[in-house]
Amino acid sequence: MFLEMKLYSNKEFCKIFLSLTLVCLFSACNPDPTRSKNQGNDSTNLLIAYLHQLPGGAEIQAEAKAKIGLLPANTPGSESDTQAQITLGNKIFRDNTLSLNHVQSCHTCHPLNGNSAGMDGQSTSRGTFGQEGRRNAPTILNVGYLPIIFWDGRKQSLFDQAVAPFLDSLEMALPSEAELLLRLQNNSDYASLFQSAFPDSPAISIDSLRKAISAFERSLISKSRFDDFIEWDLRALNNEEKQGLKTFLDLGCTNCHNGYLLGGTQFKKLDSFYSYNPSDLGRFEFTGNQDDKSFFKVPPLRNVTLTAPYFHDGSVRTLKEAVTRMNQYEMSRPMTDLEIDSIVTFLKSLSDKTKSN
Repeated sequence: MFLEMKLYSNKEFCKIFLSLTLVCLFSACNPDPTRSKNQGNDSTNLLIAYLHQLPGGAEIQAEAKAKIGLLPANTPGSESDTQAQITLGNKIFRDNTLSLNHVQSCHTCHPLNGNSAGMDGQSTSRGTFGQEGRRNAPTILNVGYLPIIFWDGRKQSLFDQAVAPFLDSLEMALPSEAELLLRLQNNSDYASLFQSAFPDSPAISIDSLRKAISAFERSLISKSRFDDFIEWDLRALNNEEKQGLKTFLDLGCTNCHNGYLLGGTQFKKLDSFYSYNPSDLGRFEFTGNQDDKSFFKVPPLRNVTLTAPYFHDGSVRTLKEAVTRMNQYEMSRPMTDLEIDSIVTFLKSLSDKTKSN
């Protein structure tokens, strides 16, 4: 009860106390004794319904809005995307014939159907010949908001990264962009789709492929109950989730998991206190800068309860263990076990409302 009380401002508490008093008064006075018990007292029922809807957590909402911010309605760059471009990008994204042996597509490692949350649930994904990848495949939901692509940040935009999975020897393993273009040209479905998507330059091209995939990926916006809470609905989170959010903010988790994605905007060193893949040197492998060794992108936390396992090597199976490991990093103080559970409870509210935890 004490934890729940902290979630209400003085003004809200007075409002609740007043409403409870009115409910008691109306319940004690029944002007029509002939009415059946099943009918009840309409005024009392209305007040009870009103009380049930009384929101708590206005102060937490304001703090979260200031420290985390609102998810923009549209992803950057999507203003000029057309439905035809999104449709073409979706088809390319799901096309198995664009892997060397016609077995794998982008959708294989980033499934979206049903309750799938844009990642395959593997520690590291397998390539089209079963070859083991080096890093965990992150969710593709909300990828259009990310300023940093890949764990080591080697790509700066969706356009730049669009072709990489087709040519990576550990993924779809095509030998060249020329082979990718030839496969698109040999599929009769694509001619009309490219023409509809790019009427001013209807020829099938790698440039248009990059644009189409980027448009599709920018459309993958994930909205959660947390978004409802922070935007307008104080009832969208229950008291336990609000308390978890308060703990998350109080402990300084937003020092690393900042912004409306709750991460994804900076690199942090993942030191050797815990055991991770020792052969993966992180951002150093891209920059060659010694100071970048063991630095990885801080992952955004949206949909985190749907996207186990965790960290760049997928070595942690449970969210509680992942949160526990954060005790070794930039916390304002060590977390207790109860606080860890509380934060995990809050993180569930970041899941896409169309998916299931």
